[in-house]
Amino acid sequence: MELKLYDTLTREKRVFTPIDQSRVRMYVCGPTVYDFAHIGNARPVIVFDVLFRLLRQLYGADHVTYVRNITDVDDKINARAAERGVPIRELTDETYKNFKADVAALGCLPPTVEPRATEHIEEMKTLIERLDRSGHAYVGHDHVLFNVPSMPDYGQLSKRPLDEMIAGARVEVAPYKNDPQDFVLWKPSKPGEPAWPSPSGIRTPGRPGWHIECSAMAWKHLGETFDIHGGGIDLVFPHHENEIAQSRCAFHTGVMANTWMHNGFLQVEGEKMSKSLGNFITIHELLADWPGEVVRLNMLRTHYRQPIDWTVKGLEESTKTLDTWYQAVGDVSPSPEVDSIFSAALSDDLNTPAAIARLHQMARPPEVGTTFEAGVSMLGDRTGEDAKRYLKSSAMLIGLLGDTASGRKGKAISISGIDQNAVAGLIEARNAARATKNFKESDRIRDELAAMGVVLKDSKDGTTWEVAR
Repeated sequence: MELKLYDTLTREKRVFTPIDQSRVRMYVCGPTVYDFAHIGNARPVIVFDVLFRLLRQLYGADHVTYVRNITDVDDKINARAAERGVPIRELTDETYKNFKADVAALGCLPPTVEPRATEHIEEMKTLIERLDRSGHAYVGHDHVLFNVPSMPDYGQLSKRPLDEMIAGARVEVAPYKNDPQDFVLWKPSKPGEPAWPSPSGIRTPGRPGWHIECSAMAWKHLGETFDIHGGGIDLVFPHHENEIAQSRCAFHTGVMANTWMHNGFLQVEGEKMSKSLGNFITIHELLADWPGEVVRLNMLRTHYRQPIDWTVKGLEESTKTLDTWYQAVGDVSPSPEVDSIFSAALSDDLNTPAAIARLHQMARPPEVGTTFEAGVSMLGDRTGEDAKRYLKSSAMLIGLLGDTASGRKGKAISISGIDQNAVAGLIEARNAARATKNFKESDRIRDELAAMGVVLKDSKDGTTWEVAR
């Protein structure tokens, strides 16, 4: 099936053709590890996990390399370590561990490679010295800066006017800059900050600028040119613009990545997320109240390029949707294949809303009053167990329905601490009361179970129960 992706650089949706089908390569900017990641950070993690899964489906799991970096040298890290009075490495190790646990709870696969910036200093210095020798960088006051005017087509990704780029760069106005647009590749370290021997003949120990880190790590693990570079829309300028400049000028290539992909912004209950508004939510905090699978589905209900409004109502709707889907599939094993209509939607620039709409169709009986098992559920001639298996395998392609209905219920019961034997006894007593038409006693038992956190479901086949959400 043909995969089409929207390229931010060309502003068009194009058929994706990898440079080498035996090694499809993708780089995504990862977290700066100084604190718990917030839910805005969760969006690119989930979006590009879906793309990673789709690429593995199309080209084979062994033929896709996904690199997501860890920024572990940064001003924010230095400041937070000083604030807490802990060594920088202790802070970054702890934060990285928390990040990995949080994204795993969101159902994300581990990247193929997860490089740390501090482990790639030599590659950064090599790139800086190449840029210096070729006239694309220069030394000033123990800094090495990229010479932006040396690249005539700088700014093609963001397509901003010159004055906007200067204002938007938020870089220090300094006397050692030849041009206001020039940005730092290397800078001297202050006392107590991480420091390494400097490149380009500088005697003062220093540390890398932010932008050169990603260029070096992408080069190390993916080569001079690769297939896909992703991240949040906030990274287009200056970070990704400067990555392109560094990499292209260092290697004299026409592109750094053939396709640039960016996910849209996230706001909370209609407002921009900020600590001052009291709506700043970390992934860790969110997972304390909502299952990771619910968070994941809620994120995917909006197309990745569109802004998303994060609401409690949306999470509640996602919970109900997953309940319905799990009830539909029960405990079946997934099909080795994926529904073609679902796959086509996903292959159209990761159109997850359309793919999810297809899952709704697949889980819905064809006519009111019929059961899932009795109908074809809009799956052609597939019925019963076969239909369930296709629903499950399709959902699993985007990281959903990885559990079974009974397994999911068991986990909910375990977390709740509900005594299953006590529930079974009360249900038996309620059924006996109903049989004798003692509805007052039946209602009393139902209320007692509700107080325990138990929701009853009566059907012609008997009474079942689940943990209240």
